[in-house]
Amino acid sequence: MVVAFIIAGSNLTYAQSNGQENDIRDILESMAENLPEDYDMSELIDVMTKYRKHPINLNRTSPEELKTFIFLSPLQISNFFSYVKENGQFVDVLELQSIAGFDAKTVQSLLPFVTLTNTSEYEQITLKNVFRDSEHDFMMRFAQNLQKQKGFTDLPGNRYLGSPEKFQARYRYNYSTILSAAITLDKDAGEKFGGKPFDFYSGNLALFKLGKLKKLILGDYTLQFGQGLTLWSGFSFGKGPDVTSVAKKDLGLRPYNSTNEYSFFRGASATINLFKNIDITPFLSFRNLDASQKKIGGQGDLVQSTINQTGLHRTPSEIKNKNVLSQRIYGAVVQYAQNEFAIGAIAYRSNYGNSFITQTAAYDRYSFTGKSLTNLGLFYNYTYKNLYLYGEGAKGLGGGFAYVNGVLISLSKSFSAALTYRNYAKDYHSFFNQAVSESSEAINEKGLYAGLNFNPNKHFAFSFYGDYFRFPWLKYRVDEPSKGYEILGQAVYMPSKGFKALVRFKTERKQQNTDLDVPVNFLDNVIRTGYRAEINWQLNKSWSFQNRAELSQFKKGNTKGEFGYLIYQDVDYSPMFSKLTGNIRLAYFNTASYNSRIYAYEDDVLYSFSFGMYSGKGYRTYLNLKYNVAKRLNIWLRYGLFIYKDVETVGTYLDEIKGNKKSELKMQLRYQF
Repeated sequence: MVVAFIIAGSNLTYAQSNGQENDIRDILESMAENLPEDYDMSELIDVMTKYRKHPINLNRTSPEELKTFIFLSPLQISNFFSYVKENGQFVDVLELQSIAGFDAKTVQSLLPFVTLTNTSEYEQITLKNVFRDSEHDFMMRFAQNLQKQKGFTDLPGNRYLGSPEKFQARYRYNYSTILSAAITLDKDAGEKFGGKPFDFYSGNLALFKLGKLKKLILGDYTLQFGQGLTLWSGFSFGKGPDVTSVAKKDLGLRPYNSTNEYSFFRGASATINLFKNIDITPFLSFRNLDASQKKIGGQGDLVQSTINQTGLHRTPSEIKNKNVLSQRIYGAVVQYAQNEFAIGAIAYRSNYGNSFITQTAAYDRYSFTGKSLTNLGLFYNYTYKNLYLYGEGAKGLGGGFAYVNGVLISLSKSFSAALTYRNYAKDYHSFFNQAVSESSEAINEKGLYAGLNFNPNKHFAFSFYGDYFRFPWLKYRVDEPSKGYEILGQAVYMPSKGFKALVRFKTERKQQNTDLDVPVNFLDNVIRTGYRAEINWQLNKSWSFQNRAELSQFKKGNTKGEFGYLIYQDVDYSPMFSKLTGNIRLAYFNTASYNSRIYAYEDDVLYSFSFGMYSGKGYRTYLNLKYNVAKRLNIWLRYGLFIYKDVETVGTYLDEIKGNKKSELKMQLRYQF
């Protein structure tokens, strides 16, 4: 399970082994194909950083706090509170070993982030303390591709109007876990330095644990409730090697501190305890979104066509579409929790400045139309002995119904299982929908997921899952109802903290329109299969290594199958108390085409994630360095290079580069005070 993050050669090991970040890598790599290239997942690091500095008090914690640890399953969290109910407050943190489902690995994972104390945070708070004992974190980052892209040349028509640099600056203020404030500024490559130096601005002020007022956020925030079917914004995990991750852990109201320019709310929200077991979270949001618009013939009225989610404003058309669609949202979530049972209801309305219209493509026939949408949802979870039951039902008024139900089962200390069934109508409508699904949205899908974790002892771990899904209506490039499946099997061997070996098999079959030139499209089976072998080992306290070999296969219909492979060597040098630490990767890849591409997580600077998309034939290397200038001042430097074989250009359209090389330089400064 995940214990901590070792991000970007920053040596954020939190006194744990190198294997601790590998589960994060596993989950993110499995999702990389469906994420934008620069998707910001820094909120994952923020959570772990906060709780490392301010450990959770086990005798005062809540289910919501424990849900932030992605290595804890919902069943484990429920068992935690059942133990407290039966045995009273903890006397020693090692009592965690006595909780059902808490194996040695789970306890070891949790220890760096928890504590026991009898002093309430509010017994210590004064106006003087808010200034004297507060923490400030300032970060500034610069990045640029070193080769000139086609979009920055003097082209007629569509081209990048700004400069090639990427800039980001962020400031965080924290007083314990009670008060926080944040400002985030971002400029993407190709965007202008105009009257406002940065293209994107985000910020918030948040208060926590104010008695009946549990949370209050002014500014940008996210809402995550239930199983993500009715209301979920911000980052969301999907299917991963840990099969219990299929059950979402909703975190409710949270400050938004990412640079993703779409998936958040802007306004005000609070979580208020109405009665002993009942909380309400009302929310208001007022935003303008990027969108492409067109007129209805003859009427002259602007209507909505497509919401743009990239947040990029580089070309004349992207700038024209910036902030043209108003979005106004209001609603509330009511939750009741009593012992092992919790239930919640969601109701909210989204109003838009222009109308959505039915598109011409057949697969878009059941898409949302109109200016306003009301969403209703009901979610629950219930723990009975070794069973954790969960689910959610949702409806967008004027459209269809969607629901998901599942169970996590602790069969023994060694076995845990997950079973989930989902059914999303083809005309289910929700703009904030991130429930478990095979598609990017939880619509037009039925599926059954079954998984098993087997940990016979502390040295071996096995994971298996199968997911069968059907799409009752058409999809993009799929002109008939279709079906498919996904199967994963993984084995991990860890004889010691300094060594880990992993093997994995994953195959997926879907259906897609044939590539043959025929009068009427028919569906071909598309099969993607991957094989992975990986070894992580630590030579000593300063040097650690990762070796990976990965194979990919792609076959569509009766055409000849494609084959690809990736091999790489990672070396990490992180001596204790050294001013300079770093890591390097040397990789070779060979894939037949984009279809047989391979994704691999890459270390990056602190608060940044990277995915290498290895396609074609060539070499990949990157170097990360961190230098501690002073106790509270750090500098990061990253250089990454792709060298492709047998090509004259790299990239497509405006991102095209002449030659066979693509490299990026990134620099970051962080000051804490």
